[in-house]
Amino acid sequence: MLACDSPDTKRMWPLPCLEHHLIYTRMLLTCYLYPGIIIAIYNCEHTAVTDTPTYTYTSFDGDRRIASGSLQANALVVKRALESGATGPVLIFDDVTGHSIDIDTMGSDADVVARLATSVATDEPAAQVSAEATADEPRSRGRPKLGVVAREITLLPRHWEWLATQPGGASVALRKLVEAARRAHVDKDKTRKAHERAYHFMSAMAGDLPGFEEATRALFASDRAKFSTLIATWPNDVRGHALVLAFGDDAQLVFQPT
Repeated sequence: MLACDSPDTKRMWPLPCLEHHLIYTRMLLTCYLYPGIIIAIYNCEHTAVTDTPTYTYTSFDGDRRIASGSLQANALVVKRALESGATGPVLIFDDVTGHSIDIDTMGSDADVVARLATSVATDEPAAQVSAEATADEPRSRGRPKLGVVAREITLLPRHWEWLATQPGGASVALRKLVEAARRAHVDKDKTRKAHERAYHFMSAMAGDLPGFEEATRALFASDRAKFSTLIATWPNDVRGHALVLAFGDDAQLVFQPT
């Protein structure tokens, strides 16, 4: 604490200094940042369940994994593999969906990266674009917008009667029900998405391999032990990636090629 008669105190606080006195400032903490509305902070009143994926990609030359990580990193590795005369089909897989994607590797490394940057900007999620457009609009009087979207739903009369009795009305009650359901089923949804992405990858890379049909059934039955046994004879990289997509930690998706 600075002394009252110090030069620094006199410079910062030219009024008469009352030592040992405290100055309090009251403020109202809200879920929004001012001035204007910059963006809503959803952890203020309710903790929102977010399912925004972290995108990584994995590339294969035949049954050999050659890259994993960002799309740009994969694209450059695939470009070099094709220029070196890769023998097997060279594919890039989206680790979130398990689907293979196509990219243009023509031109220099800088050309490839620039095209990917343009593509990502073009494919920006509609919700994000909508949020940015809303943020750019002049702020009107009243409460800040919550980013809600109007859609039509159909319910039985008893459902509407129940919703009408809930605090805040039907819209508030429905939002609370949806958020509660998302929290309650977050683990189940995560497992389902993991199994689906593994199936998509397996269909492209292992559809003709022995035990594919049985392994698929074990996958959707969440029988990891049986699944591992059925794919034991598959090529190492294909087997390992299928296991990680289906049952592993996403942190295992990024690897250091040997």
